[in-house]
Amino acid sequence: MFYRPADGHGLPHNPFNAIVTPRPIGWISTRDAQGRDNIAPYSFFNGVAYTPPQVMFASTGVKDDVDGTKDSMVNIRETGVFCVNIVEYAARDAMNASSATLPHGTDEFAAAGIAKAQCDQIDCPRVADAPASLECRMTQIVQIKGAANFVCFGEVIGVHLRDDCIREGRFDLKAFEPLSRLGYRDYTRVTEIFEIIRPDD
Repeated sequence: MFYRPADGHGLPHNPFNAIVTPRPIGWISTRDAQGRDNIAPYSFFNGVAYTPPQVMFASTGVKDDVDGTKDSMVNIRETGVFCVNIVEYAARDAMNASSATLPHGTDEFAAAGIAKAQCDQIDCPRVADAPASLECRMTQIVQIKGAANFVCFGEVIGVHLRDDCIREGRFDLKAFEPLSRLGYRDYTRVTEIFEIIRPDD
């Protein structure tokens, strides 16, 4: 099968988001200029650089009660900071609940029953019991092709690691089983890890 996205795929469901998988989930927490907290999951998320450490996430939708984007992006534009919380398998239901479309200014932490803590380096909430949280200072927001497609880049200026996830000097993924997005409504979790040594190592 071959198709041009401009012409459509002819399938009952769009295959594109099932092709680039698995995708890590950035559970993005923000606080607006009025001090109201927000959290939402984004599966267009990844790390993009080691030194200094940097991450990105993309917002691709619109809410009726904000200007041309979603709450997370509006809040980051206002404050210049955000926090990426890593989603563990045990938090799958809370993560999903936080994706609900609620009125602007609603605290999804409270709505989804998510315990929050204050970040250390930025004025922003984080998920209190997340395996890891990355405090970020926004470096740029880039609008890409499409009416509401924005990519937010941030420099990581603070890192929280849950103590039980550090084993033998490593951040151990099997300690919490990261949740990843697949296509459609499908997800997976990391339960098996294997090592491959690069030729130059």
